[in-house]
Amino acid sequence: MNIASLGEFGLIGRIAERVSTKDGVRCGIGDDAAALEPAAGSVQLVTSDMLLEGVHFDLAYTPPELLGRKSLAVNLSDMAAMGGKARWFLLSLGLPAATDVTFLDRFVSGMLEMAGLYGVALVGGDTCASKSGLVISITLIGEQLPNRVVYRSGAKPGDLICVTGTLGDSALGLAELRQGKRDGVAVARHLDPVPRCSEGLMLAEAGIPSAMIDLSDGLLADLGHILEGSGAGARFEISKIPCSPHFSEHAAKLGADPLPLALSGGEDYELLFTAAPECWPDIEKLFAGAPSQVTVIGEITAAGGIQAVLPSGERYLPDSEGFRHF
Repeated sequence: MNIASLGEFGLIGRIAERVSTKDGVRCGIGDDAAALEPAAGSVQLVTSDMLLEGVHFDLAYTPPELLGRKSLAVNLSDMAAMGGKARWFLLSLGLPAATDVTFLDRFVSGMLEMAGLYGVALVGGDTCASKSGLVISITLIGEQLPNRVVYRSGAKPGDLICVTGTLGDSALGLAELRQGKRDGVAVARHLDPVPRCSEGLMLAEAGIPSAMIDLSDGLLADLGHILEGSGAGARFEISKIPCSPHFSEHAAKLGADPLPLALSGGEDYELLFTAAPECWPDIEKLFAGAPSQVTVIGEITAAGGIQAVLPSGERYLPDSEGFRHF
């Protein structure tokens, strides 16, 4: 059975019947708008991401469950970068009429599984027919106390540049998928990323980051966003970029320079943040019990631009800073 046989309201009902009520939801799916109750004294944080078939994902190697998980994960990662607590989300789908209902069910299962892991509720959205492939749009709503929200614009000269986790695995996974591989550490990192929600929240509530962003477009591009917002420059050492053992072992086998995968590949969904040097002992304590590691790779400078320094002391000049749609 395809979704054309369900009809628009049958499709909405099929999704709605699987959604449970969460705290703060006065009215969710089924009315003209959701009625939500934010926590007292908090400001609302809203982020939206769109995923397009053929641009952001390829159904030839993306299982619908993992597509559902990733669709929400990329929004959760943005919320983490603001130090916010995610609470509710809206789902809008553009679906080809021939889409099988089983595909939809599996997609929703993955998405709601991810929602359950991070305590967020689906409260509405929209559906329409698409004549050019699957279109997924999610709007995530969160909150935080005003003085704990972290922006891109606060980095200062002398601040440490820190990253969570390891970089380059997702780009390596995409390359492996395109070569026919369907499993492994890097493939999993690309198809099923883990948003650093707990790390972003604990950093914000400790008042540590001067600026923060999630690594979706690549280290060089996203660090550039912080520098642009902060009116500063940066210097970091290539040798300090944290890479996983899998990346170190397999990236060179692609037959090309693996360094761009770590610097410009994107979709790692780790956190990049800056902090005053005196905060480092507190950062170490916080991450002692965190799901991911944290690494200092460089420092913010007064001069504009990014200096990426090779072990030889020479400056690395990349061919590309990261992903751009236009």
